[in-house]
Amino acid sequence: MPRLSPTLCLLVLGSTHAAALTVKPVVAGGTLYTVATVTPGRDDLRLHWRNPTTSAPYATFAQLGARLKKEGRTLTFATNSGIYAPGLRPLGLHIEEGRTLTPLNLARSGGNFALRPNGVFWIQGSRAGVLETDAYRRSGLKPTYATQSGPLLVQRGQLHPAFNKGGTSFKLRSGVGVCKGGQVRFVVSAGPVNFYTFATFFRDTLGCPDALYLDGSISAYATPDRDTQLAGFAGIWSVSR
Repeated sequence: MPRLSPTLCLLVLGSTHAAALTVKPVVAGGTLYTVATVTPGRDDLRLHWRNPTTSAPYATFAQLGARLKKEGRTLTFATNSGIYAPGLRPLGLHIEEGRTLTPLNLARSGGNFALRPNGVFWIQGSRAGVLETDAYRRSGLKPTYATQSGPLLVQRGQLHPAFNKGGTSFKLRSGVGVCKGGQVRFVVSAGPVNFYTFATFFRDTLGCPDALYLDGSISAYATPDRDTQLAGFAGIWSVSR
């Protein structure tokens, strides 16, 4: 892990456990983040969009949790997937249980999603990764679950070239990184941060050489004792047991 700046404060306040899953509040540089650490192959990490009974998007963590409960499972963590289009439709690639429900989006203009390089977060068994969109297209990967969003926050240890420390766009943000040891870390900031600060948190504090931005101010997460959601989502990542 790169050496931390002396101005960077890292404080772990507590955690919630389910299998290998941990959900911890972390303070870095004066900003509070919620960090969920997931171990692929040990934690049951899945991506959801539509309820198979109604064909409607789950939209909320509560609705997904109710469905899982009917299946005899307990939702232990949930967070939003990537940027989506009106009508609660994924804007980019969305794969569930090996089935491509929306295709890869190769757009080069249109907001944060198309701020190249953007990319794909994917999982397959005990493996997970974040790949730039064109690299993913060439890779031949057949993941079990995948979501596309943008921009990439960190790519092979390098911050997105459009980010700068003095960036003036401050928003609540969420993202996902694949970190040293293969662990997946989902992050939701509690307050507004710019892209540079958010990407640096993934790289320098969490040790994630690759990370993808998921969404902005509507981002949220849920645990058995907390649900911060205020708006509906197209895709929802879950860990259950």
